[in-house]
Amino acid sequence: MFITFEGIEGVGKTTHLKWMAEQLEHAGISVLTTREPGGTPMGEEIRDILLAHRHERVAPLTELLLMFAARAQHVDTVIRPALEQGRWVLCDRFVDATYAYQGGGRGVETDLIAKLEKLVLGDFKPDLTLLFDAPTAVGLSRIKKRGDVQDRFEQEKLDFFERVRLAYKARADQDPVRHKIIDASKTIDEVQTVLLALTLSLTPSLTPSLTPTLSQRERELKKRGEGE
Repeated sequence: MFITFEGIEGVGKTTHLKWMAEQLEHAGISVLTTREPGGTPMGEEIRDILLAHRHERVAPLTELLLMFAARAQHVDTVIRPALEQGRWVLCDRFVDATYAYQGGGRGVETDLIAKLEKLVLGDFKPDLTLLFDAPTAVGLSRIKKRGDVQDRFEQEKLDFFERVRLAYKARADQDPVRHKIIDASKTIDEVQTVLLALTLSLTPSLTPSLTPTLSQRERELKKRGEGE
């Protein structure tokens, strides 16, 4: 099973990916967590190039080609081998992010991205894509609260991320079977309860292992609601 986690900055996808991996491992599933750009030694070097602040302008085509260069190495040496071994792969961003950030955000033509996708991936796609969606202002405010140094993408303006968010939604509309949109404006507990229920629907065999966790979370959320 190959699951990708997508969304604009500040929606919590990385946090939820790690949490979901822990739940699956607790249920006895071998899980590989990875990310894009990156995931390999070469890919991480490309990631550093892409995220670094620089005085020169980075051409959108340069950014696009670097993304796919890292992805080619990632899929060939990490993702495919893990799937062939029967492991679940949870990936923080994948090709949908390219359509959203380089396509929607930078304005690169969708046809060009599609040609590179075909060249690098062929017909290879995630089994499931979880799109964590929240108002752009909410995501950006969360980034500011972290207090971390922002990378080259995180420092983009509101209108850039609005375009990215719209592009993500367009991708989800085009392939609603693969994409599951999750309301990331909710609390972490509420989002993770949705993730647990989704995991159970995907793998009924995990029900004995994960149902107690789901029931406990639902009780906690109900109790909080009654106390408000």
